[in-house]
Amino acid sequence: MKKLIVAAAILSAGFINPVLAQTTAKTTVEVSKVVRAEEEFNKVVERKGIKDGFLSVADVEGVVFKPQAVKITEFYNSIEKQPGKLTSQPKLARISANGDLGFTAGPYVYQNGKTEDDKVYGDYLSVWRLDAEGKFKLLINLGIQHPEPQHVTPTDFKEPDLSKQKAASKELFNGKKIIMDNDNIMNHSLELSSLAAYKEFLSPEAHYYFPGFEQITAPDKILKFLDNEGISISAQTTNAGRSTSNDLAYSYGKARIKKGNIVNNYNYVRIWEIDAKHKWNILVEMFSTVEN
Repeated sequence: MKKLIVAAAILSAGFINPVLAQTTAKTTVEVSKVVRAEEEFNKVVERKGIKDGFLSVADVEGVVFKPQAVKITEFYNSIEKQPGKLTSQPKLARISANGDLGFTAGPYVYQNGKTEDDKVYGDYLSVWRLDAEGKFKLLINLGIQHPEPQHVTPTDFKEPDLSKQKAASKELFNGKKIIMDNDNIMNHSLELSSLAAYKEFLSPEAHYYFPGFEQITAPDKILKFLDNEGISISAQTTNAGRSTSNDLAYSYGKARIKKGNIVNNYNYVRIWEIDAKHKWNILVEMFSTVEN
């Protein structure tokens, strides 16, 4: 149990407010840019350790959950060292048309010992924001744990639709409010019926991450999982934001989930994408158990 708690603490993080990118004309935007940001972060973690790795990429407003929200810089500057070795590999990635917001997800292994029994397996979700100097900074890093994977995670990197590129929006508050409203509607719908809510909001390419299980992909499999596990959810939005091209967004908050007869508290992160009918759908959702 101690081993699980340590790993969960390492991989839980959040973010407050986005900063506008300065894209004013069509430029080359490739998903490989956000993948490289994740890979460079992983290299720093391998060379210098977990603490220095997180501090090297932390957004000025980035937060971690310990179990409540605290700034990444505040937390990691308050400890001498984060023990153990963390390795991860991006397998899922998207970037906005303006290139100012992106995310990666994939498997990780945390080891605080020398034997195979000391390894903890799971999946992570990282959200990245472009800063004023054109560098990606870590906004959210959330992780779940599950047994050693029985399947190889397929690679799913998708290029953005560059036809959605446009000048950076000056209406930061309105952009955030739209995603907050969508997240609140989703949470209200969950209280009425979890299955109905997910049927309405899941993207056709949805990815679902729940503690104790490997990633679940596609709406039909996600709905089957929720039904089989007897999952009911009540949740509350904490914050949200979106790209200046209005095609990719994130939200996060707190949830209380009943699974069978067991009730626990969770943090959640959602990645939203807009479809051809201008409807926001959930592309990725991850729940992480709150450890005290």
